[in-house]
Amino acid sequence: MYRAPVEEIAFTLKHVAGLKPALDAGIFGELGEDLVDAILAEAGRFATEEVAPLYKIGDEQGAVLNGAAVTTPPGWKELYRRWVDGGWNALSAPQEFGGQALPTMLGVAALEMWNSAAMAFGIGPTLTMGAVEALDKHASPALKAKYLEKLVSGEWMGTMNLTEPQAGSDLAALRARAEPTGDGTYRIFGQKIFITYGEHDFTDNIIHLVLARLPDAPAGTRGLSLFLVPKFLVGDDGALGARNDVFCSGLEHKLGIHASPTCTMIYGDGFEGMVPGAIGWLIGEENKGLACMFTMMNNARLAVGMQGVAVAETATQKAIAYANDRRQGKAASYDGDGMAPIVHHPDVQRNLLTMKALTQIARAISYSCAHAIDVARVSDGGEATHWQERANLLTPLAKAFSTDVGVEVASLGLQVHGGMGFIEETGAAALYRDARIAPIYEGTNGIQAIDLVARKLPLAGGEHVHGYIAELKAIANQVRTSNLGGFGRTADGLDRALDDLGQATRFLQGLLADGRSDEALAGATPYLRLISLAAGGAYLARGALADQDRIALCRFFAENLLGEAGALKERVIGGAESLAAAGKTLISA
Repeated sequence: MYRAPVEEIAFTLKHVAGLKPALDAGIFGELGEDLVDAILAEAGRFATEEVAPLYKIGDEQGAVLNGAAVTTPPGWKELYRRWVDGGWNALSAPQEFGGQALPTMLGVAALEMWNSAAMAFGIGPTLTMGAVEALDKHASPALKAKYLEKLVSGEWMGTMNLTEPQAGSDLAALRARAEPTGDGTYRIFGQKIFITYGEHDFTDNIIHLVLARLPDAPAGTRGLSLFLVPKFLVGDDGALGARNDVFCSGLEHKLGIHASPTCTMIYGDGFEGMVPGAIGWLIGEENKGLACMFTMMNNARLAVGMQGVAVAETATQKAIAYANDRRQGKAASYDGDGMAPIVHHPDVQRNLLTMKALTQIARAISYSCAHAIDVARVSDGGEATHWQERANLLTPLAKAFSTDVGVEVASLGLQVHGGMGFIEETGAAALYRDARIAPIYEGTNGIQAIDLVARKLPLAGGEHVHGYIAELKAIANQVRTSNLGGFGRTADGLDRALDDLGQATRFLQGLLADGRSDEALAGATPYLRLISLAAGGAYLARGALADQDRIALCRFFAENLLGEAGALKERVIGGAESLAAAGKTLISA
């Protein structure tokens, strides 16, 4: 059973990602460590005692579609109500609409715990929080007044409707259309697929944010507008009115996250005899919908990164517990009677320490991204620009690396369980099944790597990333000058990895400057892992400098795993030509 690692989360927030210096400097007003600790402790209790016990029934029974109505597994609707009553949906939302306006760092820390306890539960509120941010930044005052308070409280939930059958990740191919009616509303027509919590029984209204095209809109993504389309129309007094012309026509039968309803949504088909056309309201400006949606998408990408961290944490806990209980063979380090617990075997230890280290560095990267978002929001001028650029740089790392880690760690956890991991009884397989979607949705990890190289490396004329690398090198130098013998060759490993990162960065920036973008993008995925491992090693070192009990894990990572950085650099610098040549053999005439 999952137990929220509240102390580990608090340590990473405060001493690795930067929350404690920010609190000490007063940049979050009167927020102090006592309140932070109290929030984390209660979130941990709720995740451990309320959410985690319902994970198994959610995985086994899943969401069910009857007609156009979706029923969630037994106990889940009541769980959501208790979660909302606890005020968790409003944690980081704006105070103007009933939110608590706490830092994003606390929001993502709590999000980790919900997703560790049951990823299929945690994903639903994630989208509502993203919808709140998109509406707060882009919607008209009238729309904010009508919808935001109930979305912030969690009385209603929100969704994100992008993908269509023919489009996949290519939003330029979207066909859903919006027709103005002349009274300020629009009629929406089209089909959207893979819509998470598009229909459910948690709330009595669902607020859909939908990308669609206006008549005569420009082709491609420049012609997309964003619309608010409620399941039930809402009167000026806030009361629910008639059903809108939108419904769920099917649920996907998925590898994992079975309790999360993944819906095909139909707009404007004349549901139950209605006048065809779902009624919607424009958010932001016409043909500027993608910019509005990306406010929600960036929020969702960090949240999905937390899902990777979350599954990795649960898988690690489960594997360590199993390895201490399961007995098999002899081990030199075991002096007890009979067979040794498998945790004494070096290869099992290697797997468990790899799981633990990867989980911690993914958490550190994701929390550092949240910290950058928070500081950017409370700063101005050049300081705000710097921290927004840092958030932009770290977002693809938080999303892609963390979700890759979720799959990798869940797979290692299954391996530690041996044959018992491959069957459903232990629950290790369920975590692996759940984790596998996260590298795919909210922009595949390949798209995140492209974004990192093509859009984030050029930030500040290409200098921001080098400033970041310099900060990481300063941590390596602190290790070298600390004279703490337990670090072993950690400083050497960090220096090599960061030098490899610097070389790969300059190489890719040179290709981009020369207009050789295809060659640069050939190295994008290994580059994303390279920068993540190098940064992660430095973050582990920062934590170990603050708490010497962490030195052993930091050294293990530096001396056993960080050497991958050199191979990744070679893939970035020397792999494009062979990739292009071999790739031609895959293309049919």
